[in-house]
Amino acid sequence: MAAASNLQSEDQFLCSICLDVFTDPVSTPCGHNFCKNCITEHWNTSDRCQCPMCKEVFTIRPDLRVNTFISEMVVQFRHSEQQVSKPGEVPCDVCTGTKLKALKSCLMCLASYCETHLEPHLTASRLKRHQLIDPVENLEDRMCTKHDKPLELFCKTDQTCVCMLCLVLDHKLHNVVPLKEEYKEKKAELGKTEAEIQQMIQKRRLKIQEIKHSVDLSEEDADREIAEGVQVFTALKESVERGQANLINTIKEKQKTTEKQAEAFIKELEQEISELKTRRTEVEQLSRSEDQLHLLQSVQSLKAAPPTKDWTEVSVRPSTYEGTVVKAVAQLEKTLNKEMKKLVAESELKRVQQYAVDVTLDPDTAHPELILSDDGKQVNDSDVRKNLPDNPERFSNHVNVLGKQSFSSGRFYFEVQVKGKTNWCLGVARESINRKGNITLSPQHGYWTIWLRDGNEYKALDVSRVSLSLKSQPQMVGVFVDYEERLVSFYDVDAAALIYSFTGCCFTEKLLPYFSPCFNDGGKNSAPLIISPVNQAE
Repeated sequence: MAAASNLQSEDQFLCSICLDVFTDPVSTPCGHNFCKNCITEHWNTSDRCQCPMCKEVFTIRPDLRVNTFISEMVVQFRHSEQQVSKPGEVPCDVCTGTKLKALKSCLMCLASYCETHLEPHLTASRLKRHQLIDPVENLEDRMCTKHDKPLELFCKTDQTCVCMLCLVLDHKLHNVVPLKEEYKEKKAELGKTEAEIQQMIQKRRLKIQEIKHSVDLSEEDADREIAEGVQVFTALKESVERGQANLINTIKEKQKTTEKQAEAFIKELEQEISELKTRRTEVEQLSRSEDQLHLLQSVQSLKAAPPTKDWTEVSVRPSTYEGTVVKAVAQLEKTLNKEMKKLVAESELKRVQQYAVDVTLDPDTAHPELILSDDGKQVNDSDVRKNLPDNPERFSNHVNVLGKQSFSSGRFYFEVQVKGKTNWCLGVARESINRKGNITLSPQHGYWTIWLRDGNEYKALDVSRVSLSLKSQPQMVGVFVDYEERLVSFYDVDAAALIYSFTGCCFTEKLLPYFSPCFNDGGKNSAPLIISPVNQAE
């Protein structure tokens, strides 16, 4: 029975109306228990006085009184439900035996209280004036060691906490404020510091992401460079192997020629030897004859000696290979240099092509004579000036047009077909360039361009114009810009060759692609400039 009585559960102390632990529990005549306020409000809103549990009707409303036994049980239950203080938590200073966890500490009483023992501070008017804080240990540290008074003030001059006596005796002329005021100020400062620290943390997290992203990009660049390097060295290796094979074949061919010459001489000599042996046999037989008449008659009929070659000056000289290897290496070096330049140029072009962007022409900037395609990818001159609004963006004197897209950082690349044209000009320009009246194409005036004139005169319009000597006429021109490196480069896409580079450029604002198909010239230069998709296929 004792064991059973100790098995108290929360259900035993719940009001069936509010479903919470009893507050001021009362009993009805039928023996059921409710919170006093709950049953009172229930009957106040009901037509008849009835027990919510068993439905028994009371003709006269019962006089309800608090059930002291159940009330005490509820208090014990609440007490048992309070959390026992654990290591590291502040215990209640009033509890005897098992110390419960303190909910608040009082700076006036210098004590910490659990829920039960805190009740007077929440109800008694005298104690309500006490300052409660979240539970802390070592409350005696909050007392002035010199005057044994609460540390209620803060001396800004000495940056220390003081009591009221300290203010009067030791800090009279100092800047002293209530602890609460300094607390708010310091808390605000800490909040600001915390925000600054959080911002610093965030910046560093972003920097970590930036560094990781840079590492990823570096890894991609490394993989790409390795692949391109392997391709270049494989091609060079194949060239070396071809050069070696050619060298071996050349030497072997020389040796074969020497061997064939020697075989021909030997065959001829062996033929002469055979004929001489036959004559020697005839002479030997006749010389042995004892018949004088026969010998003399036979000598007359002896065959005349066959013609023989004078072999005194005849010899087979060993083939000379002096200089063969040197010539082969020289030729290989020439081939390798040519192939290496080609492969490096192709590799460089592939590198910049990865920064390809989609560029379209801006009709609001186009000179009135220009005709733009509907997709904004082609432009040519019509020799006919259209009546268009002379807005600030539009070129008025020169048949120019800019791209819609602008760039103020990073790298970008685009390609333009110039096939069939006798005159054209391409590049990039600052957003703030002069678009009215006469225009000077130069970096000082915000233009980085190259042009073709009269079908064969290529120039880079640098600080001073630079004539360009090209091995072939470009049909497709690539334009690459590295904003941070202050670089503008032009490429012959088909030949994978660099045409010209502007270095040390002064970029201070947005850059826009620049196009000039030049005048139609009576149809001689009617072909359009075409912004073409970049082919990055390996």
